[in-house]
Amino acid sequence: MRKSIPGVFAALAAVSLPLQAADGLLTLTSAHSVSETTNRLEAVLGKAGFKVFARVDHGAGAASVDMPLAPTELLIFGKPEAGTVLMQQQATVGIDLPLKYLVWQDADGKVMVGWNDPNWLAARHGIDQSLPPLQKMQGALKKFASEAAKP
Repeated sequence: MRKSIPGVFAALAAVSLPLQAADGLLTLTSAHSVSETTNRLEAVLGKAGFKVFARVDHGAGAASVDMPLAPTELLIFGKPEAGTVLMQQQATVGIDLPLKYLVWQDADGKVMVGWNDPNWLAARHGIDQSLPPLQKMQGALKKFASEAAKP
């Protein structure tokens, strides 16, 4: 019996995603659409002096190859003065920088905002979790996501 490639991927995703997808990921629910939430995140980040490097519309990418995907966008942003301090401690953290927010619509139609927990990143790369930039990131990322997601 032959299985289709999308069917195989769906089966693998069903098995592996719950085990690893949430490791180090913080999330909250948004009161807005994916696009509006991402727009609001861009505005909040800009006011806070962060540079938005890119906005990736994964949903549009999927549509361009005739594959279904719920609305999903990735916002890549940062502040070099904070990220550089972390990279001076451990260069490998650069694989996880700049910072990112993922905004997606889940299977129940809820819009979610997710980001990497800075303490998880520190543990992953062996960085002292008491560094001031990490402590600031921790609070700021939650604050920005909460502000963008609120009604």
